[in-house]
Amino acid sequence: MRRTWLIFSQAVTVAVALLFVVSTLKPQWLQRAPGQAMPEVVAISSASPPAPGASAPAGVGYSAAARVAAPTVVSVVARKGAVRGNLHAEDPWFRFFFRDGQGPSQPQKGLGSAVIVSSGGYLLTNNHVIEDADDIEVQLADGRQAQARLVGSDPETDVAVLKIDLPRLPAITFGTTEALQVGDVVLAIGNPFGVGQTVTSGIVSALGRNQLGINTFENFIQTDAAINPGNSGGALVDARGQLVGINTAIFSRSGGSLGIGFAIPADTARQVMESLIRDGQVTRGWIGVEPQNLTPEFVQSFNLPVREGVLISGVLQNGPAGRAGMKPGDVVTKVGGRPVANTAQLLGAVAELKPRSDAVIGVQRGNEALDIKLTVGQRPKPGQREQ
Repeated sequence: MRRTWLIFSQAVTVAVALLFVVSTLKPQWLQRAPGQAMPEVVAISSASPPAPGASAPAGVGYSAAARVAAPTVVSVVARKGAVRGNLHAEDPWFRFFFRDGQGPSQPQKGLGSAVIVSSGGYLLTNNHVIEDADDIEVQLADGRQAQARLVGSDPETDVAVLKIDLPRLPAITFGTTEALQVGDVVLAIGNPFGVGQTVTSGIVSALGRNQLGINTFENFIQTDAAINPGNSGGALVDARGQLVGINTAIFSRSGGSLGIGFAIPADTARQVMESLIRDGQVTRGWIGVEPQNLTPEFVQSFNLPVREGVLISGVLQNGPAGRAGMKPGDVVTKVGGRPVANTAQLLGAVAELKPRSDAVIGVQRGNEALDIKLTVGQRPKPGQREQ
């Protein structure tokens, strides 16, 4: 009996030892039910970089995009009406006695942002950030400061190009705005309210926004990424940190962000920049007409066979369209074979025509469809005739 108990206790000890070894080295053997297959081995690999304009997978942060783009965004301080050489300008007693405007006025200072687009020192920003400035200073994300020179500006798209002379400048990579889609994630980088460089995130809310009354030529990217005063001229980048827009304006009743911001597409800003650097100005086509959108009431009143186009309400007598025979009341339907449905499209199509080139304008005059051939003029500077 004693021998039997000894054998039993030794067997239990060996079984417990085996159980311990198995639970330590092969726990899955204990979890598998009878007849159940061994679990499949799943290989985990890193996701490949998203295509240009595509958003990162859900749940993934955008710190990599911010690290790539943030060093290329600078703060801009533009001073207007600066009075140099006045030793008393900062004297509080002097300012007290001249507070009614009898003495020299104080310089105005504006804050904004800009984007370094070339290691050679070229920067993109908004025209309204540096307009009429006597002194422009930029501060880089690494703390360096430099005086900026205005290369040129285009008020009709609100784009300006600056130049600084500093070594080892980071430059942003241009993205492809044509690949952008509504819903893509974007980051807005700038210096809102002068608090310092700030990154906010959102999505592309809409594309091709126009007729907002902000610029003459409008094709805005709309985003809900927070854009506030001081962000103007800053970068709107995609999930890869590539430039897709230049932050320009917001819709707001209070001055702060309401989630409706607008950016100039990077493709447009780049074209303007290249023209300003190469020619010192942006050259656009012009035909000398005053357009307005075609309304259903006008179509019905004159029984027109077209439903889309641009009504010509005035024609400049000695302008290209006037010399070619265009008349008030004509409805422009095509420019160089390209259909136009509203004034923004007409403005853009005409602007793309090369001055002194020949173009064909499709016109509906009553029940008659006409092709008017004209020689394109050069668009006058702002303040003169629109078209």
